[in-house]
Amino acid sequence: MNRLRLALVALWLTPATGFAQDFSGLARIDASQSFITDHAVDGVQIDLHLSQGVPYRLFTLDNPPRLVLDFQEVDWSGLQQSVFLNTDRIKQVQFGVYVPGWSRLVLDLGAPLQIASAGIAVDTITGDAHLAITLNPVAPDIFASQTGAPKDARWDLPEPADVAEMPAKPADAPMVVFLDPGHGGIDPGAEKDGVIEKDLMLTFARELRESLLRAGGFEVVMTRDDDQFVSLERRISLAHQARADVFLSLHADSLAEGLAHGATVHVLSRDASDVASAKLAERHDQGDLLAGVDLSEVDDQVTGILLDLARQETQPRTEAMAEALVSAMKQTGGPMNRRPLRSAAYSVLKAADIPSVLIEIGFMSSPRDLKNLQDPKWRATMAQGIRDGLVNWRKADLAQRALVRQ
Repeated sequence: MNRLRLALVALWLTPATGFAQDFSGLARIDASQSFITDHAVDGVQIDLHLSQGVPYRLFTLDNPPRLVLDFQEVDWSGLQQSVFLNTDRIKQVQFGVYVPGWSRLVLDLGAPLQIASAGIAVDTITGDAHLAITLNPVAPDIFASQTGAPKDARWDLPEPADVAEMPAKPADAPMVVFLDPGHGGIDPGAEKDGVIEKDLMLTFARELRESLLRAGGFEVVMTRDDDQFVSLERRISLAHQARADVFLSLHADSLAEGLAHGATVHVLSRDASDVASAKLAERHDQGDLLAGVDLSEVDDQVTGILLDLARQETQPRTEAMAEALVSAMKQTGGPMNRRPLRSAAYSVLKAADIPSVLIEIGFMSSPRDLKNLQDPKWRATMAQGIRDGLVNWRKADLAQRALVRQ
């Protein structure tokens, strides 16, 4: 009797096409048997060995060319890119939690490669599974015509909030603060000496939430409260759904260039205030690419309109909030960067109707900052500074708006 049950399918995926096997439960990767290698003349072979079969789907994206595999769900413990990746035809591999219940593996392709075959073999006795995928070279125009994320309601963004029809909030209503812990899931952010930015920012966001709630006068909503990926577009959409009064994106990046250290507060601008801010904005936006988000429908004209609206309506309030945050963070001890106020075209800050800032509470590339970032007492003082800055800004903002109404 054949011990293997084999499902082998040739997949030529279009945006509406997906593939999922009918299994369930958490699978564990067998890192010792899982590899990405060269195949034939110019192709690539992907072999994933799992403790059991799980539902999966795969598709390709362009600009840049990527292969995306989604699983329900895989524990990637033990898998290391340096061992897993054994071909120069793949530039980079990213894997981890994507959304609750789903894991994602993303291959950054060195050149367009189409899916020639994909199949899973499951041992009927042990339950072990072997997913084998073959990629072959293809012309760029053919690759582009076959790419796109599957249209699946489980993965779509929430419906946009109809903010135009909502009644104005009373002046004494609690301030709704939307906290956005940077990165998450498949996108780890910066890593230094075993410290991972996504974990550190989730911890700090929880601590800041408690500080705000204890102070009274605040409601707090978070992008994520666990280790999951949230796209930049979804972060903004969730803030609108929550009717957020302010949006704070929290980061602790790492810069190889220069000796950046100390906290900085960033606001939205079409042009970056400095080279370091431009690099940070580029790196933050790259998280969506690494996570396999389909950016093909991004409209630069719409982005430009949003920036113009932000400047006319929200930008003065945003800048005042950034200044209040910097002042209060300095008073609680910082330390602050020598140029604490900066700007760049951060996609996560493009909500035109919500004052939005990105706070780098420190740089993991700075030994001093890294030590501070791991110190709960220091994080508590930083949270206090942010809380005080919001309180001070709100008083001034309400007073200013009252003068405008008169």
